[in-house]
Amino acid sequence: MGKFFTASDDEILNGRTTDIYFIRTKEILKSKGIHKHVRAEFTVSKLPSGYNWAVFAGLEEALRLLEGKPIDVYALPEGTIFTARDVKGIPIPVMFIEGDYMEFAIYETPTLGFLCQSSGIATKSARVRVAAGDSTVLSFGIRRMHPAIAPLIDRNAYIGGCDGVSSIVGAETIGQPPKGTMPHALMITMGEEEAWKAYDEVLPPDVPRIVLIDTFGDEKWEAIKAAQIVKDIMGIRLDTPGSRKGNFPDIIREVRWELDIRGFKHVQLFISGGLDEHSIPPLKEAGATGFGVGTSISNAPTIDYAMDIVAVEGKPLAKKGKFGGIKHVKRCQKCGRYHVFPEGEAGDTCSVCGGELVDVHRKFIENGKLITELPSVEQIRSYVLEQISKFELTIE
Repeated sequence: MGKFFTASDDEILNGRTTDIYFIRTKEILKSKGIHKHVRAEFTVSKLPSGYNWAVFAGLEEALRLLEGKPIDVYALPEGTIFTARDVKGIPIPVMFIEGDYMEFAIYETPTLGFLCQSSGIATKSARVRVAAGDSTVLSFGIRRMHPAIAPLIDRNAYIGGCDGVSSIVGAETIGQPPKGTMPHALMITMGEEEAWKAYDEVLPPDVPRIVLIDTFGDEKWEAIKAAQIVKDIMGIRLDTPGSRKGNFPDIIREVRWELDIRGFKHVQLFISGGLDEHSIPPLKEAGATGFGVGTSISNAPTIDYAMDIVAVEGKPLAKKGKFGGIKHVKRCQKCGRYHVFPEGEAGDTCSVCGGELVDVHRKFIENGKLITELPSVEQIRSYVLEQISKFELTIE
């Protein structure tokens, strides 16, 4: 074990991060010489409270874990937006594995871990994107989670729709420059006006001049001072969701008004601090133009996938509460709804809107070999945003 309590790549790849009963299962099957060809599928019984859709993410890491094993892997493309159940209430398999169960039994735990947390972060980010519309959204939440997973947090926040991320290593993961403004600590150390001036004087021109204005004084007067002091000011940031005035949208309206009447209509208002998809709409309506969203994205509810065997040697077999058998999954290109069919049965027309149904699963691994080129993070993000727009997704 190193200085920090994190698993290495080798420990994950060698099954050291699995639950012990899978190791014991493999030992028993090996000892008895049992080799059964199974199909194991990944489904969600229900989404987190208030969610009616989710983003499938974490696939690339899952594939990196499973490649090299003598199995086949099929899945939705990463970034696909899905519902827990189809139009008839049947759970939708987002991924499935076929092969000798003994070959992949010990990888159930880490595979679920990759999918559950990544999908949770990407889904929350997508919900924030829907709430924010075309406003700028940045991921600021890495300080609330273990630093070892900063790249995972920021990658999936970006996939889900954030425009940028704050961590250096996370930004490298998505091939973008890190985004951020200034902390209260700089104002406390230097004094507000001195900090604003130094920020403008010291940092290179490509760093946007967005200054924090609510460390000590009234937001309105501090915003006016900052706009007058910083020559090429682009925006100000308010980090005051729990303001003593009690009504944050009204503070934004007041600041916006006072800046506008003094000729600073170009100065944008960026808001941070305790935001989520529910708090953003009234702030946007009040005049906010950008949002830094932290804990609600980085500590998003996981999407609770389960992996279950549903067929053994080609015959339907599943534990109680699960839907056995091989399934065929299609999605309507018009309304986005899903249809799950039993093996040998598949329709081509959506029963809800009459749109065309198309297959959703792609084969990614064949007998251990990765056979499909994986999309870039930009392509995955574009795919998510395209679906949000096409299917007019909403949040509850």
